[in-house]
Amino acid sequence: MQNLKQVLVQKINKTNWWHVPPTDPKAYKKRGKFLASTYDEANFYGKPNLLSEKVIVVNPLFGFSEMSILKKLFGSEKAKWLLKKTENLENYKVRIGLDAKIYHRAKRLGYDSVVLMTKKGREYLKKGLKPRSIELNIFL
Repeated sequence: MQNLKQVLVQKINKTNWWHVPPTDPKAYKKRGKFLASTYDEANFYGKPNLLSEKVIVVNPLFGFSEMSILKKLFGSEKAKWLLKKTENLENYKVRIGLDAKIYHRAKRLGYDSVVLMTKKGREYLKKGLKPRSIELNIFL
């Protein structure tokens, strides 16, 4: 039986992904490239590109909550502190600041992407299926 990471990598690499281009042309170097698994999910963040994209990931950091990802990167105490700082997501600069911290730390640790799924995503992967909702941040 394949482990969850192997199944996830297979599903990510076979999926078409949707991207909303950022307004900041340097955003990819600061935070990576964010993609959504459906056009509708991408549409939440702005106007997605009309064409979907294919990606190749090899070593994603993945989690079923933002807290689980933060704990893997920064440890439990710092993860709690970072998440508390972003509770009010109306502050865009705070949010993109956290995204940049995640990007740089994960990249230093040898990951090529960060994958966030809902808790139900684990059950889908155990069955060899692609979770319905995946947020993917690939490192360029």
